[in-house]
Amino acid sequence: VRLPPSSEVAQIGRTVARGLGLYEDLTEALCLARDLGHPPFGHAGEDALQAAMEEAGGFDHNAHSIRLVTKLEAPNPGFDGLNLSWEALEGLAKHNGPVSSPTWAMAEANSGFDLELGSWPSLEAQVAAAADDIAYDNHDIDDGIRAGLLHFDDLVEVPLVRRHWDAIERRHPGLSHEKKLRALVRDQIGTMVGDLIAETRRRVADAGVESSDEVRSAGQQLAGSSAALAEEERALKRFLYERLYNAPELLPIRAEAQRVVSGLFAAYRERPALLPEGWFREEDEVVRSRTIGDFIAGMTDRFALARHEELIGSVDLPDRF
Repeated sequence: VRLPPSSEVAQIGRTVARGLGLYEDLTEALCLARDLGHPPFGHAGEDALQAAMEEAGGFDHNAHSIRLVTKLEAPNPGFDGLNLSWEALEGLAKHNGPVSSPTWAMAEANSGFDLELGSWPSLEAQVAAAADDIAYDNHDIDDGIRAGLLHFDDLVEVPLVRRHWDAIERRHPGLSHEKKLRALVRDQIGTMVGDLIAETRRRVADAGVESSDEVRSAGQQLAGSSAALAEEERALKRFLYERLYNAPELLPIRAEAQRVVSGLFAAYRERPALLPEGWFREEDEVVRSRTIGDFIAGMTDRFALARHEELIGSVDLPDRF
């Protein structure tokens, strides 16, 4: 898990849950666990594993999170999984909303717990998803500027950013640019959190729901931003995708990261004896492929790089990567 971003998501989620009178511990747990299933190199690694495992049903990090906590992590002698509550499993499975086409991993977990995949999850799960968006939008602004991929003069033209930056300039005209940037991220998070609490409270009141079961049967998302702020957030996301996530400077890095994951999968499939003790499976090709996927998905970036250099060859990635 990428702990610093996940801890920021958890802080935001707990704050919103407290403001709405929700179960804070459940919200925080969902915030911390939602990235458990990410393989090395995040979404780039996920795309590579999905392609490598296509004939075995593919790979999806959300479904893999459920697979981890219900099957792969087994510290207790009497059963597989972590013995999480039904509400925690449901929230992990459906934090992005109803699941109409579950992957093999999600379907496998659902067969044992009946997570009611076709309905919306609890408000705690919906808040966790919204907190994730808030944290990552603002975290990525900070990272993008530090990495030199985002230029401030372009960033400040985004309406949401401009609105907050102008307010900071009025309040703190003599503050250093660096401190103003910190204030920008803090203030934007505060605005998004406040709006999320107010809009969610309004939607809950309008829907007339008074219990978790009524939330699940409401047939709509109840936790979310107001229409005005949602439009500003979409503009910010478009900017981040254009200037950061799809920046030309990152394309060769993403391709090399995917080459590492694909190469490791091919090496383990060709020579299963390379897998650590306890990971080799005698079953059919589908089971072996899924087992290899489980093993690679549990790697950190550094471990994946080290294994690739040991088994296959050198890797061409920046030192700071």
